[in-house]
Amino acid sequence: MDKHIGFIGLGAMGLPMASRLLDAGYTLTVFDLRREALDALRARGARAAASPAEVASAVETVLLSLPTPGIVREVVLGANGVGSGSKVKTVIDLSTTGAVMAREIAAGLAAKKIVGVDAPVSGGVSGAVKGTLAVMVACPKALFADLEPLLKHFGKPFFIGERPGMGQTMKLANNFLSATAMAATTEAIVFGVKSGLDPKLMIEVINAGSGRNTASQDKFPRSILPRTFDFGFATGLMCKDLNLCYEEARAAGVPTTVVSAVRELWLKVLEQMGPETDFTTIVNVVERAAGVEVKG
Repeated sequence: MDKHIGFIGLGAMGLPMASRLLDAGYTLTVFDLRREALDALRARGARAAASPAEVASAVETVLLSLPTPGIVREVVLGANGVGSGSKVKTVIDLSTTGAVMAREIAAGLAAKKIVGVDAPVSGGVSGAVKGTLAVMVACPKALFADLEPLLKHFGKPFFIGERPGMGQTMKLANNFLSATAMAATTEAIVFGVKSGLDPKLMIEVINAGSGRNTASQDKFPRSILPRTFDFGFATGLMCKDLNLCYEEARAAGVPTTVVSAVRELWLKVLEQMGPETDFTTIVNVVERAAGVEVKG
């Protein structure tokens, strides 16, 4: 594979992933609406493009890390988008868009003789920095073999299947479980604190017992008990992922009893805390309702 790669979207996840490619010796042509993000990589030798189309006219492979399905559609299929580039052959979308959008993007690119690869990631900002993300890839199997060395710089690539959208379905299932762990652990810890238990001791016991989960092992010790609320994932993005999971599960004819309940709580967090807050602020909403505060 050509060592000259395009990267569009240099946010909390995209910037460290792009940086890892520079560390690995790749040449990057990058695009982002924020000048400070472009400047950070340009200082390391990356080339800044003026548009997604310009990126896609400079390289054969373009990676995307963007916040919402609508933005992905516009960047790929809109005017001056990646799909109008003159050189691009493969577009790898690392964003979380849902399976419906992934299929739309793949069809739009296929009409231009470009292969769309559905490859959402999980593992948070720390995983992007450390290169320990799970990369859930849906594309032709032969292409996966070609892309795996590139994607390994981000973490562990998994071949999910060949149909566009299969990676997205895997990601939504994963994020539903992550959101559920956060919601359930928050209610459990607030319940204990209201009943007189020490939250730090509760987390230690839970992690030594059968209740341990990603929230008790990571989010609570790192960002909730210290009251820093800085884990690095926005409330608005969590709600976006849960909405996609809920809608696509319903469309598939799958019961949504649990995802409906979890989604209801997260929508309260969105309403009370705002979309830009860290998703660990879910504890603030439950604390207010219970009249207690969780402190480490």
